[in-house]
Amino acid sequence: MRAEDPAAAEVRELLDRHLTFTRENSPPDECYALDENGLDAADVFVFGLRDEGELLGIGALKRIGTRHAELKSMHTAEAARGRGIGRAMLEQLVAWAGASGYSRISLETGAAQAFEPARRLYESVGFRNCEPFGNYVRSPHSVYMTRQL
Repeated sequence: MRAEDPAAAEVRELLDRHLTFTRENSPPDECYALDENGLDAADVFVFGLRDEGELLGIGALKRIGTRHAELKSMHTAEAARGRGIGRAMLEQLVAWAGASGYSRISLETGAAQAFEPARRLYESVGFRNCEPFGNYVRSPHSVYMTRQL
């Protein structure tokens, strides 16, 4: 896992696929995925997972409190799915957050069936359902999860 520039062409390409997926499976006013501009902020840390230089997955952490981070923009390239890239990225993001002094990571993901694989992945590494956090409000279209570190 390494830090990535959200403005880099290959990062933007994978991010665009992520945004397309979330927009296709979420109501327009409840799509919380960050675009390139949202990821290019001082409180957001963008990472990529590569194999021989090829970008296979992205993920980001957004600082939402002194010791609380939000998981954002997790996405695996379609050609790399089924190889454990998402799990590897998630485990490395959790490890980075812990090493960086965070004690909790939370996330918002879709409640639609299309998001079920993501929810299962998050559960498998210790995330549990929780109440809305930060500026989120309860919605039938969202699932909120958190994990203590």
